[in-house]
Amino acid sequence: MAQLTDDCFAFSGPLLPVDEVERIIRQRVTPVGEVETVPLHAADGRVLAGDVLAPIDLPPFDNSAVDGYAVRHMDLHAKDETRLTVVERVTAGRAATHALGRGAAARIFTGAPMPPGADTVFMQEDVRRDGDAVIVPAGLKSGANRRLAGEDLRAGSIALPAGRRLAAQHIALAAAIGLTALDVFRRVRVAVFSTGDEIVEPGKPRPDAALFDANRYLLTGLIERLGATATDLGILPDDPERLARAIAAAAAEHDLVVTSGGVSTGEADHVRHAVEAVGRLVFWRVAIKPGRPVAMGVIPGAGASAAFVGLPGNPAAVYVTFARVVRPLLLRLAGAEAPPLVALPVRAAFAYRKKAGRREYVRVKLVRAADGAVEAIKHAQEGAGIITSLTETDGLVELLEGTTAVTPGATVGFLSYATLAA
Repeated sequence: MAQLTDDCFAFSGPLLPVDEVERIIRQRVTPVGEVETVPLHAADGRVLAGDVLAPIDLPPFDNSAVDGYAVRHMDLHAKDETRLTVVERVTAGRAATHALGRGAAARIFTGAPMPPGADTVFMQEDVRRDGDAVIVPAGLKSGANRRLAGEDLRAGSIALPAGRRLAAQHIALAAAIGLTALDVFRRVRVAVFSTGDEIVEPGKPRPDAALFDANRYLLTGLIERLGATATDLGILPDDPERLARAIAAAAAEHDLVVTSGGVSTGEADHVRHAVEAVGRLVFWRVAIKPGRPVAMGVIPGAGASAAFVGLPGNPAAVYVTFARVVRPLLLRLAGAEAPPLVALPVRAAFAYRKKAGRREYVRVKLVRAADGAVEAIKHAQEGAGIITSLTETDGLVELLEGTTAVTPGATVGFLSYATLAA
């Protein structure tokens, strides 16, 4: 289980700023401790448990960056062409048979080892061949078109740091230095369920006053994209005792429990009280829109405690609060580096007003304007329950706490859905 100190979310204020949520998570949440070794083909999306040191130089030998002719720069005329005798042909995967002597050149191909004594390579299109000789122009710098041993990585240096979430390029680097497996943290185990008497499972009969549940499918997809394992525990009714039992049981087998719905202040919103019955709910409102009612707490277990996050019931609010609350928590539990999200500057093609003191996220589509600038167009419907506001847009414009208005033409910060789900 994940190690969570019982004061890891200590905050008693009425509204918790987004930055404070992330600061507390970074400082107080301990990653899962178990480590396993996986082959490279199974390492995508996993989190490194320790630094990976390069066992060899990369590349392991000096080699040619182009197809051409390897020469000794000291043999070249400073201002005139130089005629050199071609004495060898060196292909990739084969070493030169002898050192390059004075006035000699070697025909060489991309990736082939540099012959001893050679330090510069002319591209084949820049020279003239004349029988067993090659005529090269003046002016090429010493070392041109040569890749040095270790210029990518030196043996003993850190190739991949602990906490790196592995992607294809990281796995390629591990392969390039000869590794076949990597030590990674085990996957974080996350329990997911929805709450509400008005929610039914897709495919089952839907009463007139009911809605099909979309949130569990949204959450399990986002969780698994972040490399965790999601357990779908279905839909629970608005029954505080049953909710309490389900949360406690899920916490006993998981590192994190995530629910949607039932965390507001209505009479039928029972999640808050259920968590308080089996654990400790330390805050339940965040200064964010959409999604202000976000509950976070700790559920004690037989060993380590599990984290709990209760999200709002509206799908757009679920997405936003997952991105800004659950994502950093999940990455921290996984032992991953969680660099801050960097909003990219785009031009607003909309007007907007907001209250100071809270972070707001506007769903937008990006278009290329006539002058070439990238513009953000606000979705026509702003409601937190509008699922098409997620499917018909490209991401979120982030408006910080001090912003109170946006005017058309203003520069705003954009976060793509791809970034928020990675």
